[in-house]
Amino acid sequence: PEQKARALKGQYNFDHPDAFDNDLMETTLKNIIDGQAVEVPTYDFVTHSRLPETTMVYPADVLLFEGILVFYSQEMRDMFHLRLFVDTDSDVRLSRRVLRDMKRGRDLEQILTQYTTFVKPAFEEFCLPVTNTLLSPLPAIPGF
Repeated sequence: PEQKARALKGQYNFDHPDAFDNDLMETTLKNIIDGQAVEVPTYDFVTHSRLPETTMVYPADVLLFEGILVFYSQEMRDMFHLRLFVDTDSDVRLSRRVLRDMKRGRDLEQILTQYTTFVKPAFEEFCLPVTNTLLSPLPAIPGF
């Protein structure tokens, strides 16, 4: 309840590793790699809560697993056969976030405050340092 109230005010750091259910994420990935179908929770970014619906994910020869902190954990990195990081200019990252969050009903001041307080510092602390463990960062394709 307290985290959700802070989230609705833009005062919760969703870009910190502790904001994620890392145990569930690791277990889910391990199960898929082991050939098991898994139910993945659905998250509502407007209400900042999990929905009762899930998405069934089936094992496959190729699995794309993406996320802002997917490479932060060494255990997670070790599960991947190939690790790619798509590097995007910081201005592009910010503009995409503004557009996305405004579509979710958030106001510009709240978005920019959250970006400067949480998003950018977390990216620099948790994402950038692990890019040296990956293949060469790939530049983003303009327009995507």
